[in-house]
This record gives sequence, structure tokens and C-alpha cells, in this order.
Amino acid sequence: MEKIIIICGPTGIGKTSFAIKLAKHFNGEIIGADSMQIYRHMDIGTAKPDEEEQKLVAHHLIDFLDPGENFDAAMYAKAADRVIKEIFARGKIPFIAGGTGLYIKALLHGLFRSEPICEKILSKLNRELEEKGRLYLYKKLKECDPESAKALHPNDSFRVIRALEFFLTNRQKIFDYKKKHSFHETRYNFIKIGLYMEREKLYERINKRVDIMLSQGLLKEVTTLVENGYLLDLKPMQSIGYKHMGMFIKNEVCWEEAVRLLKRDTRRYAKRQFTWFNKDREINWVKPSQFEESKKLIKEFLT
Repeated sequence: MEKIIIICGPTGIGKTSFAIKLAKHFNGEIIGADSMQIYRHMDIGTAKPDEEEQKLVAHHLIDFLDPGENFDAAMYAKAADRVIKEIFARGKIPFIAGGTGLYIKALLHGLFRSEPICEKILSKLNRELEEKGRLYLYKKLKECDPESAKALHPNDSFRVIRALEFFLTNRQKIFDYKKKHSFHETRYNFIKIGLYMEREKLYERINKRVDIMLSQGLLKEVTTLVENGYLLDLKPMQSIGYKHMGMFIKNEVCWEEAVRLLKRDTRRYAKRQFTWFNKDREINWVKPSQFEESKKLIKEFLT
């Protein structure tokens, strides 16, 4: 089974420079695992590797999608599979680097669902949500799949509808299906290197990085996107940074409040990423300064 290296961790911790140094040392190429760096025209707010960084090591699956296009974890895994084969064909090693945990999990273990969604049932459930409300759908789920209902909050309409649609389409509980099929397959031989640092130090780095993004022209980047026809309610435009600049553009908040909320929400996002990755027992945790230790781990893995 092919060997690949995963570099993961929260936003603002230095994954890009760390992965570049490792990929250069081990004759590798980098595949992005970031759900925002995939979009063209969104460079500053996503902290996308710049031209100089991309010259140091070849990067893939960044800057290739229009902000108006849809993309998900299943599509990512399929695209990454293709790039991994191409990298191996060149005699190099794939480094997967990013902070979108679901992308990484989908690539390494697959997604639990392969059956197509029934659009007819989905539309019906969305109409019921609009007409009868969240609690009606939640009670409906409790009747047909109580285990899944117990695991979900009644206000989590998206997952409640997904579980209901799965049951009505397949006459099978999504809870039971997940137990049998969820993320069990190992699709690659891999090692995971996770970057961490003290929470307060990371938050300080995040605050400084936001200041740098603003000085680089984040507001102008968002304004240009809007001028080019990308609506502020598009999913990518509702992400951290773009949402906050959009709030300022729409005069919903003053500049100081937009900056305060941007820093706060970026810190909260980093905390959520830590929570996700901390559950992963496969990760070898290192500090960004522990480059030699990381080299040793990867060398032992590759030999």
C-alpha cells in the first residue's frame, strides 16, 4: 500500500512552511487539505501559499475552483486520489497538508455513504421543515431512528433531514449503517504529524496574522470578489474573514467590530480544529520547532 504523509493542525500554527520544509527534504509534493484554499481569487483570507512558496515545492488542489462551484469531502478524496497517483508516478512522495479534518478523514478512510441522495425525498423534507418546523422533523426521526435522534440536537436540521432522507430512501437506520461502514477502510499507509502549541501563544499568532491579512488588503480582496459578481451569501463568502469583511461592506458593523469578531471567530475555529484532531489517536504531535523530530518520524515510516 502506498505511503503518504499527513501534516495537520489548527489554523495559524504554521502548517504551510512546516510542510514545505519536510516535502523539500523528502523529495515530495504537497496536496492541500483546506476547504477554502481550493477557491480562486480567495488568497489573502485563506492564507494560501504564495508564489514563492509554491516555487519551492509543487502544490496541488489549491486555487483551482471558482467560488460559485460546489465541492465536498467525497469530491476531495477522489481528486486527491488522482493527484497521489501522479506524484507516485513521478517518483515523489505525497504530503497532505491542511486543517480540514473531514477532507483528511475522507481521503484516508472513505466516507460512510456511497448511495445517491434521493432529491425527491429531500425536497419533501425541506418543505416540511419550512411548513411544520424543526421539532416536527425531529419527532419523525425519533420514531424511525431513535438512536440517531438521540445523538442529534433537535435544532440541527441539516443532520436530522439527512438521517430521515437516508432512512426513507434505504429503509435502513443511518445509525446502524454508520456502525457497519463508517470510516473503517484504510485506503493508504500513512503517518500523521500534528502541530500544536500552547493555546495562548497560538491565539497571539492568530491575532497577529489577522492584522497581517488586513494590511495585505483583505477588505479589497472581498470588495473585488463582490464587484466581480460573487454574492456575499455564497458559502465561501460566508467563511471566516470574508464574512466579516462582508458585514463591514454592508454597514452591519463598524471596522473595529469587524476586526474584533474576525479575530474572535478565528480563535474559536482553531479551538474547534483542536477538538477534532485531539480525538484522533493516530496523530504524532510535535511543536512547529520540532522539525528534526518530525524528520526522524517520517524517515522511520518510509524505511
